[in-house]
Amino acid sequence: MKKFLLVLSYILVAAAAAVVTLAVAQPRSSATMSKLDQLSLLIQTVFIEEPDVKAMGDAAAEAMVDSLGDQWSHYMDAESYAEYKAQMANAYVGIGVTVTQGEDGYIHILRVEAGGPALDAGMKAGDVIVAVEGEDIGGLSLEEVQNRIRGKEGTPVKLTVRREEETREITITRRKIQVVVATGEMLEDGIGLVQIANFDARCAEETLRIIEDLLAQGAEKLIFDVRYNPGGYQQELVKILDYLLPEGPLFRSVNYAGEETVDQSDARCLDIPMAVLINGDSYSAAEFFAAALSEYEAAVTVGEPTTGKGYFQSAFTLVDGSAAVLSIGKYTTPKGVSLADVGLTPDITVDVDEELYMEIYHGYVTYEEDPQIQAAVEALKAG
Repeated sequence: MKKFLLVLSYILVAAAAAVVTLAVAQPRSSATMSKLDQLSLLIQTVFIEEPDVKAMGDAAAEAMVDSLGDQWSHYMDAESYAEYKAQMANAYVGIGVTVTQGEDGYIHILRVEAGGPALDAGMKAGDVIVAVEGEDIGGLSLEEVQNRIRGKEGTPVKLTVRREEETREITITRRKIQVVVATGEMLEDGIGLVQIANFDARCAEETLRIIEDLLAQGAEKLIFDVRYNPGGYQQELVKILDYLLPEGPLFRSVNYAGEETVDQSDARCLDIPMAVLINGDSYSAAEFFAAALSEYEAAVTVGEPTTGKGYFQSAFTLVDGSAAVLSIGKYTTPKGVSLADVGLTPDITVDVDEELYMEIYHGYVTYEEDPQIQAAVEALKAG
């Protein structure tokens, strides 16, 4: 029993010493500090190892934003924020390819951007990147490979590329790539197809140009494809809706200060039959675009229900170049309907299985093989 009490006394002394140490480590002003500042100071003062202060800050910031319970608000470290800004600008420094990781662990080229350095070097969709700078990439993640291919504008990167049974090395000089936002093609019976990848920078400019081109080719009806479209800027969305819709309200929003804004359309409009393709990956401005055309009875909606987003966000840059993207307001359709958590149910529902869903996303099917496009074509023909 005495031995147990002796051991216990040593434990109590050690605990007491720890309490004293912590008390000494904290400055007299600690009572006015926030809990996070106090914890950070403690870790940097008494933690036995050398803490990674940047990692601590990123983790704390991410946890703080996550605690809001808002799926649309999120934290980005400085590197992620830089990529985010490039994405919103529809421009980035790279080689100009869209890729995926195959079951073999290597990087498969899905699309080669027109006018990009990869196209100039002779790369094609279907090529497989097996090594970067002579190092096999079979065991690396997609993100790790992308980070190795990325680099400063004007610098070269050496890739080992496999095409069917042939493997060759090519050197590509990285440069700024402008992402193509909108594309178009004539289908049949005077129907034009406009595919919109996102509503970020240059979306309105490119989309309106595609529409004008299709009209000049004889298009009398239009299908807008905003499947897999993550949304984007309000001003880009409003410009397109203003072109398409008659006079009236377009986008209604209320910000965190209670200030209400209503964007209006003028009397000019495109008065031809239209359809909009949507699915579960049509977010934000994409589903709003379809909802606005539907409410004005300007277009029939075809495809699958959207997710439902009724909040808009703004990115706030922090001192270290990181950012917090926070929901700062709510928006509704022209008739005042919120899409939050309910989304938009199409007029004509055409479900596809997961395999076909991904094949459509990657562009592996023609419009004749796409049941949702075909349903839109038939709806426009039926008039």
